[in-house]
Amino acid sequence: MKKLLLLSLVLLLSSCEKSNLEYRHDFEKSYALWLQFKASCNDSYVYQVNNYSWVGVSWETTITIENGIPVRRSFKMNLPVNYPYEVPAEVREWVEEASDLNTHEDSSAAYPFTVDEIYEKARTEWLIKRDNARICFEALNNGLISSCGYVKDGCYDDCFTGIRIGFIWKIQTLL
Repeated sequence: MKKLLLLSLVLLLSSCEKSNLEYRHDFEKSYALWLQFKASCNDSYVYQVNNYSWVGVSWETTITIENGIPVRRSFKMNLPVNYPYEVPAEVREWVEEASDLNTHEDSSAAYPFTVDEIYEKARTEWLIKRDNARICFEALNNGLISSCGYVKDGCYDDCFTGIRIGFIWKIQTLL
């Protein structure tokens, strides 16, 4: 509880400073909720990153974190009906366990970041104010980060830089 009060005080005092972050207030509120969530599940959770292309292909990467360490990554690609290209089954869907994590290097799968690392990338990369881009931040996962990134002006196809998270669940929720 003392840590939460200290964090709240730091966030309040720092909110008076000039910021280079878009959505700073929303980000800080979501980050505080993340710290509570992380403590409530002993830093053990599952989250899913969703992505898609303008050609109709979509994919999802589900990442399992146990005690703050990535231990599993699964990937599934969804192809539209009448997709004109052959995509082998082993490319469309696979699972990596702790011993072989990140072995699918040429895949569209999301990297197995912890959510702490995702919030840090949001703070230091994706939410930085830019004159030439549209920036977004959403926290639709019970207040936790769900979409964060930017699209450079003038780009129309598959230009999003950032992350889209479909869910973040405590591991015990799944049992």
